[in-house]
Amino acid sequence: MPLPKEQIYTVDDIYNLPEGTRAELIDGQIYYMAPPSRIHQEIAGTLYRKIANYIESKEGSCKVYIAPFAVFLNENDTNYVEPDISVICDKNKLTDKGCTGAPDWIIEIVSPGSRRMDYSIKLFKYRSTGVREYWIVDPAKNRIMIWNFETDNTDDFTFSDQVKAGIYSDLVIDFSQIQL
Repeated sequence: MPLPKEQIYTVDDIYNLPEGTRAELIDGQIYYMAPPSRIHQEIAGTLYRKIANYIESKEGSCKVYIAPFAVFLNENDTNYVEPDISVICDKNKLTDKGCTGAPDWIIEIVSPGSRRMDYSIKLFKYRSTGVREYWIVDPAKNRIMIWNFETDNTDDFTFSDQVKAGIYSDLVIDFSQIQL
């Protein structure tokens, strides 16, 4: 007897979910997301402000977005993610629906339910689709992991460190100033 076929979902299935249901789609599989915690939101808001203020002060052309913001990683319709923070420097990737193609820099803030997604599934997917830099901010572990996919370097920091962004020459985020 043949094995049952695995259901492959598309972006249309994501858009047809009940109102208020948060989910991502990776390689045709739906991953539901729990609402973020207060600490998660505090970190996301602070990082967004710091990055947006930096880009504005430099009169930069990149755009920064905070979740929920749709990112369609490939040309197919089986990958849809909502990174906590996305920085896109190629304005041709931006549409009314979100970003089509890989952002330059993605930051994910780990929640108890997102650990496996952030540390393995998304790490592989972001690397393979052309994201230049990926940060995993893990408040429970007091850890910031950074992957620079262009140089193939990985760095590990804590919330008492100052962390330099790889895609910018002079953007440093002092995590010790983030009030939790």
